[in-house]
Amino acid sequence: MGTTDKSLAKMRTNPKGWHIEDLEAVAGRCNLRIRKPKGSHVVFSFPGVQGEASVPSHRPIKPVYVKKFVALVDAALAKEE
Repeated sequence: MGTTDKSLAKMRTNPKGWHIEDLEAVAGRCNLRIRKPKGSHVVFSFPGVQGEASVPSHRPIKPVYVKKFVALVDAALAKEE
């Protein structure tokens, strides 16, 4: 099990207390696009997957945003297979 798999498993079981740097690291390893528009959010997306995850970059990130991010990663990984 790689680092990405471990991080995703931890995010699934405990979506509380994560930081934007953690999400960006997972997104980078899963080939998600990361946009940082002006403002306080970071937007994650993946080509061919409908929707995107807009996550506030303040600390710590609320669990609802982590759950949306994990759902996007799962959809992206399913699309790659």
